[in-house]
Amino acid sequence: MDKDFCRKVSIRGSNDLTGIKLTEPKRHAAGMSGIQAALQHTFKEMGAVRSMRALLKMNQNDGFECPSCAWPDPDKASKIGEFCENGAKALADEATTEHIGREFFRKHSVEELSLLSDYELNKFGRLIEPLVLRPGSVHYELITWQDAYTLISGELRKLDTPDEAIFYTSGRSSNEAAFLYGMFARAFGTNNMPDCSNMCHESSGVALKETLGIGKGSTKLEDLYKAEVVIIAGQNPGTNHPRMLSALEKCKINGGKIISINPLEESGLVNFKNPQTVKGMLGGGEDLTNIHLQLNINQDIPLIKLLIKKLADLDAETAKVFDHEFINKYVDGYDALMNDIKKYDSQDLLRSTGVDEVRINEAVQLLASKSRIIVCWAMGLTQHKNGVETIREYINLLLLKGAIGKQNAGTCPVRGHSNVQGDRSVGIMHHVDVALNNRIKEYLGFIAPDKEGLDTVGAMKAMYEGKGKAFICLGGNFLMAASDTEYTAKALQRCALTVQISTKLNRSHLVTGKTALILPTFGRSEKDMKKGQLRYVTIENSMGRVRQSRGLLKPASNNLKSEPELIAELADTYFEGNHTVAWKALGEDYELIRQHIDNVIKGFDKTSENSKGSGYYLPNNVRDLDFSGLPNGKAQLTLNRLPDHELRKNEFMLMTIRSHDQFNTTIYGLNDRYRGVYNERRVLFMNEEDMKQQDLIKLDVVDISSFYDDTKRTAYNFLVIPYKIPKGNLAAYFPETNVLVPYNHYAVRSKTPISKSIVVKLTKVI
Repeated sequence: MDKDFCRKVSIRGSNDLTGIKLTEPKRHAAGMSGIQAALQHTFKEMGAVRSMRALLKMNQNDGFECPSCAWPDPDKASKIGEFCENGAKALADEATTEHIGREFFRKHSVEELSLLSDYELNKFGRLIEPLVLRPGSVHYELITWQDAYTLISGELRKLDTPDEAIFYTSGRSSNEAAFLYGMFARAFGTNNMPDCSNMCHESSGVALKETLGIGKGSTKLEDLYKAEVVIIAGQNPGTNHPRMLSALEKCKINGGKIISINPLEESGLVNFKNPQTVKGMLGGGEDLTNIHLQLNINQDIPLIKLLIKKLADLDAETAKVFDHEFINKYVDGYDALMNDIKKYDSQDLLRSTGVDEVRINEAVQLLASKSRIIVCWAMGLTQHKNGVETIREYINLLLLKGAIGKQNAGTCPVRGHSNVQGDRSVGIMHHVDVALNNRIKEYLGFIAPDKEGLDTVGAMKAMYEGKGKAFICLGGNFLMAASDTEYTAKALQRCALTVQISTKLNRSHLVTGKTALILPTFGRSEKDMKKGQLRYVTIENSMGRVRQSRGLLKPASNNLKSEPELIAELADTYFEGNHTVAWKALGEDYELIRQHIDNVIKGFDKTSENSKGSGYYLPNNVRDLDFSGLPNGKAQLTLNRLPDHELRKNEFMLMTIRSHDQFNTTIYGLNDRYRGVYNERRVLFMNEEDMKQQDLIKLDVVDISSFYDDTKRTAYNFLVIPYKIPKGNLAAYFPETNVLVPYNHYAVRSKTPISKSIVVKLTKVI
């Protein structure tokens, strides 16, 4: 075969427009329309009986955890159904009755498939057998599981150093699978374990650890119910975490107030029609947001500084606004912060935010008299160059109010994928943890590498430069999830081997290394049977609770492997059955994996027993007001710089967002019902005054370009839609606009991509 053979695949798929229809944005979320959308989607993909059987077991104590977001389940789950529209779509997506295997790929080459959109690729159905794409070929073909393990092992042995291998993890994997995967990578000899956290909440982890001593939030679900104030910053729960709305509804009913901080006013925070109540189904629902602060993109730091400055002025009069007793006992850096805040001019801060001062003063008056305050946030805060500092500024506000380490108060980073936090807890990380390595040596009998590995940005760069030669991906769609799509594609294509452990077809299966493998695995809802016994896995939710998950549906194929078993068999093949870890036995008996997790991973305790029912919480020092691991044994107030965004003429600040018909990179449909957009994803939300200045009218077509490091990156063919968004700001869906995000521009210290603050220009397509 020609060693210079190169597959002619499309990196981005189709740029064609699909026939847009527009309506006015919705003024409420969920309700009857949400139920109809959920059932319509699941019935179409799974059938009515199978859908209802699965939906009624999703997020129940004796059922399976939703494969979508990481929002926690209440102690007493609703018997009507503990799921949301997006959870139902995620279930239907993985449990679809449409299947593809060898015959499909015999008919369709990767070159042909790559011309389709990501939505079209996902609709083909479940992957049902292991497949290989050999050098010089454009068609996947069947391979046996053992031959696949042997092929991967052979490629890994060819590497000059273990650090030429990269082990990537998405957030869908179970604790058991992630633990085995991380231990295999270390046993192989590398800490190259990038994961999806690097691209979303890494900024949260860094900021929280620096200020409070743990990279997780401090609140529990029940804390939201009786909080006095909940701040929702850079987050759209109505689309991304719909079950959160019921918790916010309880907060409002109990007298709590909600402040939303976002460049867009999102339907889910305007009004929520709870489908489990008569009021939600037949009445007007619950108005959620009391104060909406519609700030400019990435101007949270000046906003919070202005709030703190105004609160400090009030505190100077009464000494009752800030919790001085709490500050004196638990907090370090108060005087430095108060001196620093005096340096800023209030009017300058106000102008930066773009928010009406009347609204800001309303927020100040509300916060001044309250102490049970929770701040919730998502990628609207994390994906900026100053993402870490932005989150630290919100933590400053909580610490000044004494709203940390007490009931109904604290930090609430709302994680994306269903076990992304659990993956990190059980050891998926590129950093070196000396204590963890010591426990690995003691309980698993091998010496883990002590050299820091590659995160996502480092992995992309290594592959692009030919230093990363084998890329193994446990779930996810790396190409479309990562920044700088063109760069990432070239990086993957320069690998000798790419391996995708997946349930559905995506673009990462088409833009590959010289040799590529697809290894199909169970969905979360499917039965994992071994020797007549139903096995279960464990999941950690966004608030640190670990609980069991067991599927109930017949698997899509008899030729699927569970993720733990797949990883264990691969490791056993690589080590040829000669290793201190009994890999094959672990793949067969998950109880053995959990025993190892309890021994090796800090905080896990009697997991098989304690994870029953509603599960158990992992230790959290903030809940115990224990800051002994931080300087002076106290929580840290921090000094954070203002963002530096000087836009030139005809430049705009673009943030990437999700539609209502997607979860992360998975596209369920082409509608964004809440924003009034139907049958199209290539849209650009724009302020009407900006449109006039750019000589644009509704549904004009533009190309969007960014210019970083003398490199022009362009996303083609976007329809302009007038929308209520601050002047100078734009919004568009990812992953279509990920191509605009430079791989080497990211948050300081966390390296999270700047996907929420991209400087762009527009070119009208004639």
